[in-house]
Amino acid sequence: MKLPTPKNIHIDAYSSGLSRIVDSANLTKLSQNETPLGPCSEVSKIIKKSLTNISRYPDGNSSLLREKLSKKFKLEKDQIIIGCGSDEIISLVCQGFLEKDDEVILSENSFLMYRIYAQINGAKVIFSKEKDNTFDIEETIKSITNRTKIIFIANPNNPTGTYLNKEDILKLRSLIPSHILLMIDDAYAEFMISKDFRSGLDLFKDFKNVIVCRTFSKIYGIANLRLGWGYSSKEIIKSLNLIRPPFNISGVTQEAGVASLSNQKWLNKNIKHNIKWSKIFYKKLSEKKFKINKPCANFFLMNCDNLKLNSDDIFNIFLKYNILLRKMTSYRIKNSLRVSIGNDKENKKFLKVLESKI
Repeated sequence: MKLPTPKNIHIDAYSSGLSRIVDSANLTKLSQNETPLGPCSEVSKIIKKSLTNISRYPDGNSSLLREKLSKKFKLEKDQIIIGCGSDEIISLVCQGFLEKDDEVILSENSFLMYRIYAQINGAKVIFSKEKDNTFDIEETIKSITNRTKIIFIANPNNPTGTYLNKEDILKLRSLIPSHILLMIDDAYAEFMISKDFRSGLDLFKDFKNVIVCRTFSKIYGIANLRLGWGYSSKEIIKSLNLIRPPFNISGVTQEAGVASLSNQKWLNKNIKHNIKWSKIFYKKLSEKKFKINKPCANFFLMNCDNLKLNSDDIFNIFLKYNILLRKMTSYRIKNSLRVSIGNDKENKKFLKVLESKI
């Protein structure tokens, strides 16, 4: 009997790293770049009230959320699309623009989902070499061919914790042929306080060949609700909405997004917390001879080449004390780990093990 067979897709499936270990109840999880302070208090209230409407379909257009985003960021409402995490925005872009044997370009150590969604849609992934773990403009431009459709860049980049400044990212767009879509992932933009940094949203509001995506999973602290959004020209957003699933965002998630955007005080508290602990982590990790990125987003890439212990040894030492870091094997970054900034208690626990055991 002949059975249905799925199409042959050659990808390495996304790995989120370990999240369950023996003593998970007491786990200090510093592996997924989550916001340590959680969501604002209004979100918890919304979730408690949501059970009364659970039998009803949500607004399929996320109208109130798009209206809030429009006002907060001074954007056109019909140039905003809402997704189930920014991952869905990336997926929709790949579905909408890529055909078999098209090419996409991304830096060699960039977010895994760019390559996965591109390959699912039949595209060839071209990896441009980085310079000091940073997106290299010249290498990227050299990689362009007549089949290039999309160039992806996360700014700042996960997992390397590096970024392009305002001048460089504007230069990048100016050197790319206008028919190639530039997709900028702003997932960690809210954490950035460097004076030479500008988010993709700030720089490319009026561009017709750029799409910017953002997420509520990081600084807004609602990763479990899965909410992201994208901004581009009316033409691009209209084409993406044609393939966006109906009712892709729950009503409670939409309300949580509106509440999160309304609480600037909570956002500022998260930024202040991250600035404080990023400086401490950078100092302590540097003293232990880790090669790390300068404070940037809410995580550090820890290269272990200058230590007597390798990354597996260090991972296991922290795991022994129930602290979970992120292995970089799925990214194929050798002898390295990634650590996220936690809350005060978690950070002190991490630093205590770092000081006494490494």
